[in-house]
Amino acid sequence: MDTTGVSFPWHINDLGQVASDTGDVNIRNKIMEVLMTSPGERVHLPEFGCGLRDLVFDPNNEILAATTEFSVSAALQRWLGEEIVVERVDVASSVESEVTIEVGYLRRDQLERSRIKIAV
Repeated sequence: MDTTGVSFPWHINDLGQVASDTGDVNIRNKIMEVLMTSPGERVHLPEFGCGLRDLVFDPNNEILAATTEFSVSAALQRWLGEEIVVERVDVASSVESEVTIEVGYLRRDQLERSRIKIAV
């Protein structure tokens, strides 16, 4: 049975209700929420997040890639560890001003492998 969660980013649907998603879309939304939230951004949960948006001002090099892999993996395991198993995190920089992050994960509820790829 798929769980239902609030859509990310939060918005109102066509019926005037808080939009929600289920299944893989819900998991992907939760992953994006963890990755795009900076620690300290949530008042009642100050440790939540990974802070990928903070990378904008960091130099694009191997140290950044290794640090990003570690922080993404640790944040996802901490905040979504009951829902997914993080199998791999790959960080690549094809362009000097862009870092691409690919997360391979296994959904615990259905034992399905999937991946999400984002550019920062």
